[in-house]
Amino acid sequence: MSIAVTLREHLEMHGISYDIVPHPRTTSSMKTAEASHIPGDQIAKSVVVGDGEHYTVVVVPATHRVELGTVHHHMPNHVGLATEEELARLFFDCEPGAIPPIGAAYGIDTVLDDVLLDQRDIYFEAGDHEELIHIHGSEFVGLLQNVQTYRCSHHV
Repeated sequence: MSIAVTLREHLEMHGISYDIVPHPRTTSSMKTAEASHIPGDQIAKSVVVGDGEHYTVVVVPATHRVELGTVHHHMPNHVGLATEEELARLFFDCEPGAIPPIGAAYGIDTVLDDVLLDQRDIYFEAGDHEELIHIHGSEFVGLLQNVQTYRCSHHV
């Protein structure tokens, strides 16, 4: 599998230049960082929360864990982690667990942890477990300029 079609079209529509970085198949964002020799602080991982009707992609560095209590505080409704079935429906052209952090491409709200705002380079899942998208940090922030931004994670 290569870059998810929905993601590719969204990046192209916004004129974002990107590189595809292949890596050995991995099962977690930290293993991807290790396999790719990329600092985990530069890998944006996605955690999807929802209430069964509305969903939000919470984007944090691979080296961090989402603070669900903080996310709950900022949400209008009580949310929980999205199920595998919900993720398969929402991110229909992505492999399970390889969710890109660009919710807008899929019509889904996004929350960005502000710790990612200072990264010069950002890498994220292309929709599979064997490729990352690499873009400049300012372009990443530009793609997510209309999203909520606050500290919603802690380093592990």
